[in-house]
Amino acid sequence: MPAEGHTITVEEGTERVRATHAGQVLADSDRPLLLSETGYPVRYYLPPEDVRTDLLTPSDTRTRCPFKGRASYWSLADGSAQDVAWSYPDPHAQVSEIKDHLCFAEVEVG
Repeated sequence: MPAEGHTITVEEGTERVRATHAGQVLADSDRPLLLSETGYPVRYYLPPEDVRTDLLTPSDTRTRCPFKGRASYWSLADGSAQDVAWSYPDPHAQVSEIKDHLCFAEVEVG
């Protein structure tokens, strides 16, 4: 149950969203989910089909959000960057649309 005054919305986006690292494209999607949450910038959750998961490896990092659930993190498989993306394998019902989508800390939109 969200705290009073705390809201989260998820909507389909149409912008092109790309995630890169050191010039290498990690994700490229024109079907992001936009998650707006009180106190945070809009985050872009990308479908796994639009992510180069072959370049990523699961990390041991886990966090818990009282509003979204438990997050799992992803690092670059070559070891050059840690925890560059996260996902919610079993999100709370309020944000069930983001299940298994990946969110990158830094993206280019447009």
